[in-house]
Amino acid sequence: MPLNLHLSKGRDLARTAGDHASDMFAPLTVIGRGLRHHSGWAKARWQATPKERRGPTVFLVAAMGLGIYLLPHGLLFALIALMASAAWVGRAPKAAPAAPEPDVADIKLTALYAALTPYLAGPEDLNPLYRHEGSYKDVFRSWEFDGEGRLSRLELAYPAYFTDTEPAARARIEQVVQGKAGRAREYRFDWDEESNKLRIAALAPLPTDIAVQRFVTAPGEIVLGFTDEDGSARTIPVGQGGAVTQQPPVVWRTGPRSAEPHLLALGTAGYGTSSLIRSIALQALPFADLVVIDGAGTGEHACLVNRPGVHTVETSLHGALAALEWAAQETERRLTALNASRHAGIAPPEDVTRPLWLLLDHPTELSELAHAEGRPDPQDLLELPLRHGRAARVTVVIADDVEARDRITPTVRATTRARVLLGPTGPEEGHAALGAPLDIVPAAHAPAGRGYARIGNSGPVRLQVPATVDPLDEEAPASLRDAVIALLPHRDTRTEAAAPTEVPPRPVVPPAVMPVVPIVPAEPSAEGRSGVDLGKEHPALRFRPLA
Repeated sequence: MPLNLHLSKGRDLARTAGDHASDMFAPLTVIGRGLRHHSGWAKARWQATPKERRGPTVFLVAAMGLGIYLLPHGLLFALIALMASAAWVGRAPKAAPAAPEPDVADIKLTALYAALTPYLAGPEDLNPLYRHEGSYKDVFRSWEFDGEGRLSRLELAYPAYFTDTEPAARARIEQVVQGKAGRAREYRFDWDEESNKLRIAALAPLPTDIAVQRFVTAPGEIVLGFTDEDGSARTIPVGQGGAVTQQPPVVWRTGPRSAEPHLLALGTAGYGTSSLIRSIALQALPFADLVVIDGAGTGEHACLVNRPGVHTVETSLHGALAALEWAAQETERRLTALNASRHAGIAPPEDVTRPLWLLLDHPTELSELAHAEGRPDPQDLLELPLRHGRAARVTVVIADDVEARDRITPTVRATTRARVLLGPTGPEEGHAALGAPLDIVPAAHAPAGRGYARIGNSGPVRLQVPATVDPLDEEAPASLRDAVIALLPHRDTRTEAAAPTEVPPRPVVPPAVMPVVPIVPAEPSAEGRSGVDLGKEHPALRFRPLA
């Protein structure tokens, strides 16, 4: 008999013996499986039992065992019951192992590759990188996913004939990537045109729990908000959530040596352009005088009325025109005084060197009203402060809706080189508002005060404006209202109790001047100035009237 027949016959005998053995020992296998299940259940119950209850449990089990031992045929009945219970529990066969979960990278990257193929595949390319039956591993160099299974970083290659220098072509790819990776986050797109590579990174959300406060800055520096670590060259200590943390700020430097003396902020309705105006006003009040014009007339800046250092807060067209005419005359007066001081070689007077800030909220509303009434456009009165404001220590800040960008005069757009854009906008609107292409795709839903900033010729950076609510808004959180009230120059009798400090009596008769010997009046000392009460009951005198 050949050897292969002996081997096949031996295999058949072994298979038959195994089948008979499995049939014979099947009850024992079932009972053994049930006993393992019982032992596992007992171990789990023992571990779940608290330590103070384990002693009584052992005593109760021992008492039951003793009772079963003393009963006639108790051990036999207990053994039969245990075997029957084990056979009943172990009757179910062992569950088959669960199928391995599909890889998240394979599912999501395959879908992203298929979505990019129609835009990056060339019909005449003989060896295309993107094809309908291709694999994402051929073009995706590296990728990372976070703990929630969302794409956080990706580097891909694209063909050389793709028009990566056209903003419209880039926008299509960025829109596809954001749609497949998730629209709830922001993504930074780094286009390497020399190597035909695109690096995509998901950006972490910026902190939204930072309220307005006294920031550690030099005079003339304004903190517009906070950004990423790579968007700022320094960090400042800020109060956040009851603790002090270091955050990278977006600092706007103003003054006669600033390259960007004026600011233009555009935003979507409800995303904090008025809060930005309030934040800038609170930071500028300690070292400057303010003229505030609320073009929308909503009363968002009523908390600044009658404050020391605030010349006026206008909401009407008549008041705005009067205030801006005075601002133009004041700018001309300052230029004349500064030139005279330079020619004479003396220090300029204090009322000329103290900065003057013009804060305009939605001025295009007043422009439309002025055109309807046939009156001068308020934006035309800003030409002198905008063009000569840096030399005259006059700073102009304008905030308006992004939809009203076309109604802003060319002079305003040309002289405001510090730009802020708040709210989610498209790539074309972002480019028009900031003056440079935005390499960050905004999220579909953003919190209030969320946007981007561009100072001068630098690149756009992300921005989160500090929470600066209207303190007269009863619906705002009390903690945020108190933070704003604490920064106002004096206590507001409408929202707080009156200050306990008594006001010194004013002199009734001015002091007489001796006609023989001229007396040069001395400047008041710092101690004398600190004792003056600036309460609303006795408003401070202004060095120059508005009209």
